[in-house]
Amino acid sequence: MIKPDKIEKLVFVILIFALLIIPRLGNAKEGKTMRAEKVRHSVIAGSWYPGNPATLRGEIKKYLAEAKSPKVKGRIVGIISPHAGYMYSGPVAAYSYKQVIGENFSTVVIVAPSHRAYFKGASIYNQGSYETPLGLVPLDYKLIESIMKLDPDVRYVPEAHAQEHSLEIQLPFLQVTLGDFKLVPVVMGDQSWENCVKLAKAVATAVQSAPGPKKILLVASTDLSHFHDYSTAVKLDSVVVDAVNAFDPEDLYTALKSGRCEACGGGPMMTVMLASKALGATKAKVLKYANSGDVTGDRGSVVGYMAAVLYDNPGKGEKKNREKVGVDLGLTDKDKKVLHHIARTVIEKACRREKIPEFEVDSTKLKEPRGAFVTLHKNGQLRGCIGQVRAIQPLYKTVAEMAYAAAFEDPRFPPLRADELPFIDIEISVLTPFKKISDVKEIEIGKHGLMIRKNGYSGLLLPQVPVEWKWDLQEFLEHTCLKAGLPKDAWKDKDTEIYVFSAEVF
Repeated sequence: MIKPDKIEKLVFVILIFALLIIPRLGNAKEGKTMRAEKVRHSVIAGSWYPGNPATLRGEIKKYLAEAKSPKVKGRIVGIISPHAGYMYSGPVAAYSYKQVIGENFSTVVIVAPSHRAYFKGASIYNQGSYETPLGLVPLDYKLIESIMKLDPDVRYVPEAHAQEHSLEIQLPFLQVTLGDFKLVPVVMGDQSWENCVKLAKAVATAVQSAPGPKKILLVASTDLSHFHDYSTAVKLDSVVVDAVNAFDPEDLYTALKSGRCEACGGGPMMTVMLASKALGATKAKVLKYANSGDVTGDRGSVVGYMAAVLYDNPGKGEKKNREKVGVDLGLTDKDKKVLHHIARTVIEKACRREKIPEFEVDSTKLKEPRGAFVTLHKNGQLRGCIGQVRAIQPLYKTVAEMAYAAAFEDPRFPPLRADELPFIDIEISVLTPFKKISDVKEIEIGKHGLMIRKNGYSGLLLPQVPVEWKWDLQEFLEHTCLKAGLPKDAWKDKDTEIYVFSAEVF
């Protein structure tokens, strides 16, 4: 018979084993170091988003249902999503997360900015699962360890994660859209270009070398401009939108550094864009832009939000759509070749600092006064677009001047360099006269471009734009308003002028 004191000692040993040894064995199976896992509990549930699981899931599903975002065709590599409270940014974030519904991503790498602590490099939380009201999100320890080995400036900084909202707020959307997945939580303290490049290289290399058939999603967490009036915010944020649509992280860095735009998660955006390119993404698409003024009605001081997707798609189907837009203005194939020759000659001569020749044409069509736009693409991405809307000189002269302007005077891009010439495609849009309309039902998607004017502000979008982005009429009107620096619903105002035009695009 065992004595009572020995039973107590035995129970004590069993308890010690249960508390210390068993958790370590479980951790070892997950490929972690031999330590007890800590849970990073939610710090924003009940404030930034609902704390009740059913309410939270229902709210996210409502946002996803309301997001009119057709899925892109191609392999999704990354997304960009805002990180404000759900009542403000949730409807925008849903546009990004709707893209990943049905995808089987096994791991998600979230890169978010630090709002409360500054530190060198970046911090990865490697202590244990992240918790939200929807449950625990386990870590991908192998991928975490790989990134930390590749970049010595990536380590665990406790204060980076303790109260940070920008990373956690992405998790409930991922839990609803993906279900089960593992997490790599990265918070950036240093958002310098050098650190973005280094971190992006480490992430891409680690993902590429990950064993097994893993599918990994990259997420950049960012809000845009903060506390400007509505019009100023739209102008600042349009610079970010253009840089992302052009899939140009270097241009985004230049714009942020010069103050032409703002983003609290500029570093995470650039890092994820760079890493996505390294992982094969070829295209970026902004799916939705809005700001807090669209929710609250207070347009005196707003915060901007954007949703975007980064994916691999050579764009074969889209070129087909672009050929169908606009109208036939009677230009012959020879006329079009002459205009392309003029545009390319101007750009090449200017790049090489050579004299631009005087052009002579025989075609009466090319001598007619016409407005025109010249658009440049480099490897399928926008590299410049400038146009003249008024028919004030012969078409061939308009094209020559706009080709130069698109290459060297588009404020969104640095001047074109000679070493870029082999990769440049030129698109010319010859415009029809503008017509003021009183009923938006007159607008035909695929045929008409739009110009919207109000209170000295004006914005223009070519006929091919809504076709390329698959916008409906309301989205076309809203984006034209945003291009003008106006509220997106300004097209409804009585004093807003709306003009339609068309173009022959080639």
